[in-house]
Amino acid sequence: MTQFIPALLGGLLIGASAVGLLYWLGRIAGVSGILWGALSSARDTLWRWLFVAGLLMGAWLGHRLTGVAYPSPSELPLWQAILGGLVVGVGVKLGSGCTSGHGVCGIGRLSPRSIVATAVFMATGIVAVYLIRHVW
Repeated sequence: MTQFIPALLGGLLIGASAVGLLYWLGRIAGVSGILWGALSSARDTLWRWLFVAGLLMGAWLGHRLTGVAYPSPSELPLWQAILGGLVVGVGVKLGSGCTSGHGVCGIGRLSPRSIVATAVFMATGIVAVYLIRHVW
């Protein structure tokens, strides 16, 4: 129960941010697309960098206020974390978006493509966790 309130508040803030970004800028709050646009685009980048800075500042502020590291430090070797990040990056490009774009914003807009993409994300995650914890 002690995790419920912070999770609820976090979810409400994510939802409010996604709605605000769509309302005021007409943009979908897909984090990978926002970051990619900030790194690769010569124009329309200020809001993207502010969004990324807000993500980092939110994590830092959450840590400072609670003393808890989010996420918890990983026990994975660095090479596995880097490899996992690269695999996720390839998946994001193949799936035309990430969990925030499809899962938070796309499902909220009742996009069939986003509903399918999110179902695939979830199923793949479930299979991966099962294989890592119970097979390998």
